[in-house]
Amino acid sequence: MSVPNATVYVIDDDASIRKAMTRMFKSLDLQVLTFENADEFLHYPRPDQAGCLILDVYMPGLSGIQLQQQLVASDFDLPIVFITGEGDIPMTVQAIQAGAIDFLPKPVDDQKLIDTVQHAIDRNARERTELVQRREFRDRFDSLSKRENDVIMLVICGLLNKQIARRLGITENTVKVHRGRAMAKTEVDSVAELVRLCEHAGIAPGED
Repeated sequence: MSVPNATVYVIDDDASIRKAMTRMFKSLDLQVLTFENADEFLHYPRPDQAGCLILDVYMPGLSGIQLQQQLVASDFDLPIVFITGEGDIPMTVQAIQAGAIDFLPKPVDDQKLIDTVQHAIDRNARERTELVQRREFRDRFDSLSKRENDVIMLVICGLLNKQIARRLGITENTVKVHRGRAMAKTEVDSVAELVRLCEHAGIAPGED
């Protein structure tokens, strides 16, 4: 497995399954934490790192589907792989539509599970990295002065320096100064990169 410190969380009321998965994933240098039911998992403080949740569908207390619904409502950021011995098509569709990575029947094929978990962890690590990058860019963007913000928003709209100058009632040289400072503060090298990062950070023309 390529993501350092990744953790696989296994929730299953079958002790033999928890033991087998612990052994298998530890052999792949993954951290593994197992839980007998959803309540145990919900009360466990999870570290802030990439991972994946393997979730049994039918368990005492909250079912896997019910737990997924609760986690989705709380902005849970780990991908979920369902395993079940009694799954049906409507249940599978419901779980996938709610964001589950896959829905695997028991007995689970080891290689299929490994491949699915690898995909889930890689995706989660990538999403977490992108989230950090968006937040960092947003922080840099928020450091712009009011005038720098005005200028850069018009740059994003595709206006030329002389058009921005007319729109704001300032000289073209002043536009160039504010534009240069804004590009430096946001640490971008081109307008294309600026537009892309603004889109990813949810920054659109018209914001304050």
